[in-house]
Amino acid sequence: MKIRVLGAGAGGGFPQWNCNCDNCRRLRNGQFNGKARTQSSIAISTDNRNWLLFNTSPDIRAQLEAFPAIQPKEGIRDTGIKAVLLIDSQIDHTTGMLMLREGKPLNVYCTDMVKQDLTSGFPLFNMLKDYCTVNHHPIACDETPFEIPGIADIRIYAHALKSKAPPYSPHRHDPHDGDNIGVIVEQISTGKKLYYSPGLGEIEPHVLQAMLNVDCLMVDGTFWTDDEMVTRNISHKHAREIGHLPQSGPGGMIEVLNGVPKARKILIHINNTNPILDEDSPERKILDANGIEVAYDGLEIDL
Repeated sequence: MKIRVLGAGAGGGFPQWNCNCDNCRRLRNGQFNGKARTQSSIAISTDNRNWLLFNTSPDIRAQLEAFPAIQPKEGIRDTGIKAVLLIDSQIDHTTGMLMLREGKPLNVYCTDMVKQDLTSGFPLFNMLKDYCTVNHHPIACDETPFEIPGIADIRIYAHALKSKAPPYSPHRHDPHDGDNIGVIVEQISTGKKLYYSPGLGEIEPHVLQAMLNVDCLMVDGTFWTDDEMVTRNISHKHAREIGHLPQSGPGGMIEVLNGVPKARKILIHINNTNPILDEDSPERKILDANGIEVAYDGLEIDL
């Protein structure tokens, strides 16, 4: 199973277009030891030809152009994308479907709650029907295994995470199972497993169990501290308040991952304010010492 990181940044990417924080300013000025990142998405394949996308960020066109394995190879119009699986209905994870409207019918796998959001508050599905057909395939949140036609040798399990629907959602303040999911992706022939959860605000028992039973983790790396946005005068909201477990501090992601001894550990969905983007920072050295990697655009993993 090959995993390709299309984008490793959080909403807005890095540098964010309107941000003059220390990280963004220094990167633009060439004073930063670190990489620019587009917005969060990954792709998975077992044959390096047919790919399953997890989320479609607004940066999807540039991400696909930077990835030869998924580009057209047959006929006048072609794509290696066989299906899209949406983790949630956040704008940062779904807007890229508008860029895919010229393609064949889109096979989209998502929960009923995500479908509701994408046919109401942010009616992408309604908009796309005038350009291409959207075939919705519902995902259950009880780890019932399912397979995706065209993606050989892959089995997927999904479970609900405690989170909020996006601000535009009609049920923003009325959470439901399926607003946000974590997924286990298993290669059937080898038994190798990935756990993918770019938005993870709480380590519930079923989440920890999933993390303990896989070979590779790609999990929420949005913020270093709970008050990161507050102390930088960017927002009044804390990390946990908007559904992201910070890396540092008691109960933070570092502490959680240190309790998962077997898996390869990779942080993804990294906000532009996070000091771990600076490869010379003390925070990055702490991650290195704990055996925790930081995803970047173009990272490829073979399980």
